[in-house]
Amino acid sequence: MTWPVRIGALVLSAAWALASAPALAADAQAGRAKAMQCQACHGLDGKSKLPEAPNLAGQVEQYLVKALKDYKTGARKDEMMTMMAKPLSDADIANLAAFYSSLKP
Repeated sequence: MTWPVRIGALVLSAAWALASAPALAADAQAGRAKAMQCQACHGLDGKSKLPEAPNLAGQVEQYLVKALKDYKTGARKDEMMTMMAKPLSDADIANLAAFYSSLKP
């Protein structure tokens, strides 16, 4: 393999690795602290306390991120969840998703 081909392969490998890396490194412990406001309905253990609130423990992390962002923007409708999601930063959302997805269902 020639030198330019090796460099090209290395650049492509690095670009692929960066593209597949998450934008934010989520912190499940920070998510646990933030989840205190969620526990009344979803439980701190991610197991719902109310019949109309879903269990969050063990949910797919990307699903939780999308759901919270959709509530925040209004793309997904639920008065209580919209109110809860509006003040969340992207880091808060990532951390909450990391926390709840790490729990056993």
